[in-house]
Amino acid sequence: MGQKVNPNGMRIGINKDWSSRWYAKKQDFSKYLVVDMQIRNYFEKHYGGADEKNDAGLSRVDIERIKGTVTVLVHVARPGVIIGQEGNTIKKIREDLLKITQLKDIKVSIVEIDNPDLDATLVAKSIARQLENRASFRIVQKKAIKNVLQAGAKGCKTMVKGRLGGAEIARAEEYRDGTLSLQTLSQNIDYGFAEAHTTYGRLGVKVWISIPENLKNIKTNSGDRNRRQDRSRRPFRGQRRDLAKAPTPEDKKGE
Repeated sequence: MGQKVNPNGMRIGINKDWSSRWYAKKQDFSKYLVVDMQIRNYFEKHYGGADEKNDAGLSRVDIERIKGTVTVLVHVARPGVIIGQEGNTIKKIREDLLKITQLKDIKVSIVEIDNPDLDATLVAKSIARQLENRASFRIVQKKAIKNVLQAGAKGCKTMVKGRLGGAEIARAEEYRDGTLSLQTLSQNIDYGFAEAHTTYGRLGVKVWISIPENLKNIKTNSGDRNRRQDRSRRPFRGQRRDLAKAPTPEDKKGE
């Protein structure tokens, strides 16, 4: 009892895929692993949220190796920050990665995240950033869960652990809402972790999001559905007022 398992790692091969997709011989495995760590550390340092100006909303970095060519897939919420004006920033990123990794060829592709509220890593980073600005950990977690459920998720769970509110004794507080089947492998659970660097120590932030099966339909129809609801509500209220004032057929006969 009490043994925790990373939901992303437990679902690899079911509804998750490896973030590093390549095969290497025994003598090359350590070299490839070090290169992958250097690439991820570079993006996390420059575009992971440490600098607010260059915060691209970095979620994860996938790396593929095919016939000696390394392809880096950067999943971000704000791709314009990495691309830059006329693609100048992404060219500089490619040059920096070639110097750091000492590779001959490397390709950088940007993948935009349609809905950041359904990405557990981005939600965790948002909570951590607000905690660093001395926001209430209770209010921050409740607002985050509300936004996640409004975005179309089936359920959400958040946990903040550490010296909450500057207390002397560290503790953990969690909030959850909706259905969250952590032990059901067929259920797509997105898990994210972030750290908040406060004046009284570090706070760990964990987020679990239960993503529905019809996620693509929710992304495409969420905006249209909200507009239809707004349009349908306004005329309906007006119609009821007009009907209440309109004369009935019996009144017309009396006239």
